[in-house]
Amino acid sequence: MTGPLAQARAVGDAVLYEGYLLYPYRASAGKNRIRWQWGVLMPSSFAARSDGEYATARTEFLFEPRSHAVLHFELRFLQHQKRLVLAGEEVVEAATVDGVGYTTWDEAVEREVRFVVPAAELLAQPVRLPFTVPGEQSSEEIGGGCALVRQSRELTGVLTANLTALAGPFGGARLRLELANTGTWDTDDTERADALAGALLAAHVIVSAADGHFLSMLDPPQWAAPAVESCVNERLWPVLVGGASRAEVVLASPIILYDDPAIAPESAGALFDGTEIDEILTLRTMALTEDEKRAARATDPRAAALVDRVDGLPPELLDRLHGTVRYLRSVTGEPEPDVPWWDPGADASVSPETDAVVVAGERVAAGSAVRLRPSLRGSDAQDMFLAGRVATVRAVLSDVDGTTHVAVTLDDDPAQDLQTAHGRFRYFSPDELEPLGATP
Repeated sequence: MTGPLAQARAVGDAVLYEGYLLYPYRASAGKNRIRWQWGVLMPSSFAARSDGEYATARTEFLFEPRSHAVLHFELRFLQHQKRLVLAGEEVVEAATVDGVGYTTWDEAVEREVRFVVPAAELLAQPVRLPFTVPGEQSSEEIGGGCALVRQSRELTGVLTANLTALAGPFGGARLRLELANTGTWDTDDTERADALAGALLAAHVIVSAADGHFLSMLDPPQWAAPAVESCVNERLWPVLVGGASRAEVVLASPIILYDDPAIAPESAGALFDGTEIDEILTLRTMALTEDEKRAARATDPRAAALVDRVDGLPPELLDRLHGTVRYLRSVTGEPEPDVPWWDPGADASVSPETDAVVVAGERVAAGSAVRLRPSLRGSDAQDMFLAGRVATVRAVLSDVDGTTHVAVTLDDDPAQDLQTAHGRFRYFSPDELEPLGATP
């Protein structure tokens, strides 16, 4: 499989295993005692009595169908699987057989459910797509009177899909997907770690279209912006794959992503922690002691494969993790190595403390009062919490690509003087600012 659908599945694989097992990759680590945080849909009865747990997720995005359009849904998630180490008839926490370690541990099995529905059918009425994943039990003799027993519970759920035509002359429709775990959990005093056996883990949906395309939620065409703003997304966020504003594939992910996400080609394989830099995590894994590596290998087969891959990583692949140049552009002159780039001696045309930028017809420079209006596209997720806050501009800067950035401090931040003294600012593009008055 190639193209956008393969790209969506590769990113989906990273979503499936994000946080599955964290460095140092052994069961005894405290951080690995609380499992599965993303896209967890609990059994409905457990979610109803537990704060912060949910049995449902919902996503909405826009679709422009052509005649005879058909939608393909790929629901993907992990099924919890308990792996028990038995010594005779007794369950033990760990055992070593012929020099190989085994640990009682919670594994996961990848599951995928596919549906194909004509768009015309979805426009007529909501379509319920129920599914069932059976539970399984197996036993594997490992020698020395020991065995591995694997157990999983049956999972049931339903994906409900509906298309609603948009009002107005431009056409298009809103696609709504609602995913629900319909399984039940009958034990009243069950802890979260136990109820995970009945959960859909890291659940996400890949939607592809034949004879039609989807619109970006981050950068929609102007006519579609009001419809995008009215879309409701709960625990799933849709992004295009294979296009910047229109595409035939959407990934609805429990982790917020930008449009057209992709796995970096330099990455040698999964490390289960997308918040870490590959190079740092690889080097730290290489630095584990032999006893620590044995404990990681005994914890989980995926951890064992990770440690083996890192141990055998060729130097040239390790060098690739150090950084890469995505593109080159011509430059003239050599920078002074010991002179800050903003020093007038290095570039007399640059002066962040006096440079200005025009925003909405007003000159904005150091000292200007502005209101923050972070955009949905290209902003840090934390910037969303600053929408509407008043700030003071501290500097106007340009990067090597000629893009302008405005450094600000929040007026209601009690540490703003300290941040100014240390040169620690928040940065926004000019179109994310609303001028509030004349510049000093």
